[in-house]
Amino acid sequence: MRTWNELRPVARSSLALVVASALAGCGPDTATTAATGAAIKKQEMEQGRKTQERAQQKVDQAIDQVQQRAQQSDK
Repeated sequence: MRTWNELRPVARSSLALVVASALAGCGPDTATTAATGAAIKKQEMEQGRKTQERAQQKVDQAIDQVQQRAQQSDK
């Protein structure tokens, strides 16, 4: 196998171009993947917030029921 210095200038340029193209091609895919991941996380957070709100409403309703029963038993 030849070393980098032993390759012909055209071969070195071609190899450098291929490597640069391969690395440059990763950019859009990586950005798209990151954007998709961020959108999924946003949806998960929104669903979690809605679930928390529903749970809080159920807790509030249960507290109201307990208070109403307590008032009725005092009468």
